[in-house]
Amino acid sequence: MARIEGIAGETENQTQTKIRQIVAYVVLIFLMVVSLLPFYLLLINATRPKVQPGIQFYPDSLFFKNIGKIFDENYRTNYGSFPRAFFNSIFVSTIATVLSVYFSALTAYAVHVYDFRLKKAVHTFILIVMMVPTQAAAIGLYRMLVNMNLTNSFIPLTIPTIAAPAVYFFMIQYMASSLPLEIVEAARMDGCGEYRTFNTIVLPILKPALAVQGIFVFVSNWNNLFFPQMLLDKPEMKTIPVVLQLIKANIDSNPMTADAGLEHMFMVLAILPVVIIYLLLSKNIVGGVSLGAVKG
Repeated sequence: MARIEGIAGETENQTQTKIRQIVAYVVLIFLMVVSLLPFYLLLINATRPKVQPGIQFYPDSLFFKNIGKIFDENYRTNYGSFPRAFFNSIFVSTIATVLSVYFSALTAYAVHVYDFRLKKAVHTFILIVMMVPTQAAAIGLYRMLVNMNLTNSFIPLTIPTIAAPAVYFFMIQYMASSLPLEIVEAARMDGCGEYRTFNTIVLPILKPALAVQGIFVFVSNWNNLFFPQMLLDKPEMKTIPVVLQLIKANIDSNPMTADAGLEHMFMVLAILPVVIIYLLLSKNIVGGVSLGAVKG
C-alpha cells in the first residue's frame, strides 16, 4: 500500500513540474514576442512607402528604394551624409568604449590590489562622482571646451570617457569575486612587471566583465545626443543621433510631407551596429553580470 502511495506521489510531483515548465515557457515566449515585436514592426515599416496608415505585419516592396533615399542628394542636402555620420558614430563609440573599459579596469585593479593610505578615500570619491549627473556640469564643461578651442572636435567625446565611475564600480566588484590576489603575487614572484601582469594575466580573467561593460558603454556612446548636439556644429561631424534628431524635427514640423519609410529605414541602419556588438558579446552578459554583482 505504501508502495502504491509513493508511486502516486511521484507521478503527481512530475505532473506539477511539467505544468510549471509549460507555464514558464508560455510566459517566456510571451515576453520574447513583446520584446521583439517593436523591432519587427520597425523592419516592416522600413519597407513601406512614404505614407503609412495603420499597422502592417507583412513587408512591402520598397526596402531597397528606401535605402537608396538615404544615400541620394536630397537626403545629403537636408540632413548630411549618412556614411559620414555612421563613420563618426562608429569612431567615437569605439574609441570611447576602449578607453573607458581599459582605464576603468586599470583603476579598479590598482584600488583592488594595492594597499595605500587613501585607498578607501579614493574609492569613496569615485563613487560620489558616479552620483553626479552629467548635465549638472554641462555649462561649465562647455565654457571650458570653448576656451580650449575643443568644440567641433571628437576629443571631448572620447578622452573624457577615461573617467567612468560606473564602469570602475562594476570592475572592482567583479575583481573582488573573481580575481584572487595570489595570482598577482605569483606573477610578481616570477618577475612579471605590473603592467604586464595586468595586460596578460588580469585582463583575460576580466573578459566577461569587459564584454558586458563594452556593450553598455558602446550603446551609451552610440545613443549619445546631448554632447554631440552641444559641441558639434559642422555638418561633416554629425553623428547618427544628431541626424536622427533632425529627421524627427522635420517630421514634427511637417507631418504631411514627412517620409515615414525613410525615417524607419534610417533607424534600422542606425541600430545595426548595436545589434552586431550585442550578438558578438552576448554570451558573456549573464556570467559577467552575475559574477560582477556578487562580492566574494
